Amino acid sequence: METGKRLELTAEEQELITSAVRRAERQTNAEIVPMIVIRSGLYRDVQYRTGLLMALFVLAVSLTMEPLWLPWGWSASNAGWLVSAVVVGYVGGAFLGRWPPVIRLMTSRERMNQKVGLRAERAFVHHAVGQTRDRTGVLIMLSLLERSIYVLPDRSLADLVPPERWSDVVQASIQHLHEGQIVVGLCDAIEACGALLAQVCPSRPGDNPNELPDHVIQEP
Repeated sequence: METGKRLELTAEEQELITSAVRRAERQTNAEIVPMIVIRSGLYRDVQYRTGLLMALFVLAVSLTMEPLWLPWGWSASNAGWLVSAVVVGYVGGAFLGRWPPVIRLMTSRERMNQKVGLRAERAFVHHAVGQTRDRTGVLIMLSLLERSIYVLPDRSLADLVPPERWSDVVQASIQHLHEGQIVVGLCDAIEACGALLAQVCPSRPGDNPNELPDHVIQEP
């Protein structure tokens, strides 16, 4: 999935995710909200850094090959061509810095994880995941550019479940996500989340309202 492009899920794929949420929520009084975002950060600094690196590379190559293009000494036109080549190198590098593989190469995993966490926190508030009656909402957010899945529970659930148990939810989907099976991986995470929530927040017969939508949220 390239940066800035929307993930086009078919109606069948969307229904698979919705069905996974409904099955999971039958076991628990918690609410599970799945979400897919294209990216969690802009990483504009990567464009600047790749542009600078490419400009320096062009300059170094040009100076190394000086005898080929500057046999009669310096002139104003030669200097102009050299500056133009460096500028073109910077623009090309900056454009290259928008490519997801380059962004991942030039950005630390720690920083990407931080961006994903911040995006999840904003989405948690924006989509009212924390507004359920018993404060039992859980956001499962998949961020494509960072190749990361983030589980954010509401406070009451965070107090009941140790952090490593939420990591198990993430691990349930990792293999499929690495293979590019986004929908299957997200459904696996939802299923694992439902099984975990059934232990700490089981469904109450006759008192299990569906407080949040079951469909997957998609954002750029």
